[in-house]
Amino acid sequence: MAKAFFSSGDVIADRRADYARMLADGGEHAAAAELMAQAMELVPDWAAGWDLLGSFEEQAGNVGAAIAAWRRLEALDDEGVFGARLKLAAHDAAPAGEGTAVGYVEALFDQYAPQFEAALVGKLGYRVPEMLDALVAGEMARLGIERFDKALDLGCGTGLMGERLRSKVGFLEGVDISAAMIAETARKGIYDRLQKAELVAALNARRAEADLMTAADVFIYCGALQPVLAALVPALKPGGLVAFSLEAHEGEEALFLRPSLRYAHGVAATRDTLVLAGLDILRFETAILRFDRGAPVTGILVVARKPPLELSAANDAAADDDRAA
Repeated sequence: MAKAFFSSGDVIADRRADYARMLADGGEHAAAAELMAQAMELVPDWAAGWDLLGSFEEQAGNVGAAIAAWRRLEALDDEGVFGARLKLAAHDAAPAGEGTAVGYVEALFDQYAPQFEAALVGKLGYRVPEMLDALVAGEMARLGIERFDKALDLGCGTGLMGERLRSKVGFLEGVDISAAMIAETARKGIYDRLQKAELVAALNARRAEADLMTAADVFIYCGALQPVLAALVPALKPGGLVAFSLEAHEGEEALFLRPSLRYAHGVAATRDTLVLAGLDILRFETAILRFDRGAPVTGILVVARKPPLELSAANDAAADDDRAA
């Protein structure tokens, strides 16, 4: 879904939008916004146009005008594909809510899929799969785990995490909200199964199924961590591991929405959330995840374990089975 290139249905408005993009690409953001505003006079119900206008106004430093454009966008974008609420929240013009709209994430990565790896790895120095894999390997050695029976790679994208996991896993499954990402990774033949699904919905359909789950730079779009873990923990086998990354901040808030429209999680709050979810924390480290506009993005790398089934609980379950028989 190339949302940025949705047509307005009006040839003149589309032509002005194309010129406005060219101006913006050349750094003339104020001129781009002015031309885009003229296009919107012709097609006032064009959601993609309001998205572009808001972007050009923001880049020109006209935050008030950008917010006005995004408010118009929010009224037109029922499915949240353009992320109007997030953009308003990032500028303190609306509450951030609990998480990113599924429609926005799906559209974002459908559009991003063809150049995803080149941009993320080649330009932004992205190393999260490599770092998470090293932490998982270390815990495998410490716990005496030779191989995982089944792993679930959440938000698998183009398979960067899956490539690292493949040799450690008997059956590897990838889940992603983006059909374009699924198509990209399917060509590589990394996964035994791929599923297009929203993360929490995919987890809620499983019970004690996987002994490893990974989520490399996925929960940064989910907002609050507790609802995700509430779905994730029951889907893990007793003794199973989960490894994931978050963007981090040192403040007291559990999370806040960054201008990048990704959520940053508080270090202390994340520890508390893991414990409350019933997970044992095995590794909890801060690291530079990648670079954004030349600045390092600091994050949290986590490996946690669902407690193994206690012997007493297993005995009680066996006794209940005997009585039922």
